[in-house]
Amino acid sequence: MGLAIILLSFLTHFTTSNAMDVHLLRPFSGIGDHPVTGVSCDSWRFAVETNNMRGWLTVPPSCENYVGNYMISGHYRNDSIVVIAEAMKYVAGLELGSDEKDVWIFDIDETSLSNLPYYAHHGFGVEAYNDTSFNAWVRKSRAPALPESLKLYKKLMSLGIKIIFLSGRSEDTREATACNLKRVGYHTWEKLILRRNGDKSLAVMYKSGVRMTIVKQGYRIVGNIGDQWSDILGSPEGDRTLKF
Repeated sequence: MGLAIILLSFLTHFTTSNAMDVHLLRPFSGIGDHPVTGVSCDSWRFAVETNNMRGWLTVPPSCENYVGNYMISGHYRNDSIVVIAEAMKYVAGLELGSDEKDVWIFDIDETSLSNLPYYAHHGFGVEAYNDTSFNAWVRKSRAPALPESLKLYKKLMSLGIKIIFLSGRSEDTREATACNLKRVGYHTWEKLILRRNGDKSLAVMYKSGVRMTIVKQGYRIVGNIGDQWSDILGSPEGDRTLKF
């Protein structure tokens, strides 16, 4: 499930008022239900975001309110503004080729689109991931865009950099995914790459393998952005990687 569960974005119409007080909580580790004594949810999140805590499956139950607060307050928006500002500075200095082979890879879930409406009804990641119910949500094509990612997309398009969406979503959600992307403003792309139905390979192997194929097709990956480490690890990563 990875960072897609705790780093869910905000809806564009959510309040920007002061968030509720966040107190030190006593979370459980995501690998078995063993208390992490004296550790705050801030520290738990830090361990996940730095890729030090791996293999976890759910958000600790004691951190449900903490995660919900992070997602619907202005905190995540501010974090994403910083990430995209760095992307914009990098893009401003790019020297692009004349062969129209420069591409930027976008992850979809919790990078291009936000599934907050879904996860808000499923404990903000406390509930175990359910492929059936999540895909039912995906097929509704109702996920809003992450505003900062959409800004980057529009900037790249204006420069002639081609967009490749690379997602762990299954191939049988292609129509719904394409519909959702277009509905919220991602109107054009070079490729929309989804997992083959039944593909059970690890995310980092799947995505790095796809990127290798892209490079072999003659493209130059000038940028790669995602919300999970598996989106940006594994050669070829791209000339510049960014992570929410």
